[in-house]
Amino acid sequence: MVLGSAYLGGAYFFLRVVRSSRWHTVSGGFPAVATFASLMGITTILHWHRFIHANVAFWLWVGLYFTTPFIVMWVFLRNQGEYATSTELDLRISPVTAAVMVVGAGSALVTSAFLFLFPGQAIQIWPWTLTPLTARMLAAIFALGLSGLGAARERRWSATRIPLQVAGVMLILILVAGVRAHDEFDSSNPLTWLFAVGFAATTVAAVSLYIRMEARDKRRRKPDPEEWS
Repeated sequence: MVLGSAYLGGAYFFLRVVRSSRWHTVSGGFPAVATFASLMGITTILHWHRFIHANVAFWLWVGLYFTTPFIVMWVFLRNQGEYATSTELDLRISPVTAAVMVVGAGSALVTSAFLFLFPGQAIQIWPWTLTPLTARMLAAIFALGLSGLGAARERRWSATRIPLQVAGVMLILILVAGVRAHDEFDSSNPLTWLFAVGFAATTVAAVSLYIRMEARDKRRRKPDPEEWS
């Protein structure tokens, strides 16, 4: 269900990419998607023997993860020339908010590296049952947090809006998955409660930030009645 949450979030992201007319509003998600797909491809190679090779779905999986990293990065590099420069009129997130996003992204990447490089140790402490294969797949999902590092240099709300929407979709679906599979968690493991509180708090913070920034953007765009008098 966690992997399904990532897929649905990705589907929403690429739907917004297709509909977007400004490259900077979606470009930040491409390196994260390429990293996710790359780790999934490497995981497939490392655990090749665990897959059902006679299944057509396996070869569709291989075709997807052996080509997507290159396609996504090609699209990213091809469109970087369309990146709109910032102006003084652009609404920006605060430095504190940007710092929090960067720290959160860094934490996700550290978790990703731990799961991918040390799956055996991760299995011993994780709050639900993992195998080396699923630990590394989970690492790929955490690597999607890479998009949050963009806040270190790009604070425009127009560049943050869609990635935050995608994160919100994924986080909400992951919380739903946690509720549905609550009996699979080890309630005696402190990480169970750390994850529950962490994901819930992150979701609330993301939704609150989105609502607040959208309200600011709406007020900023609203014409001043005195200008019409």
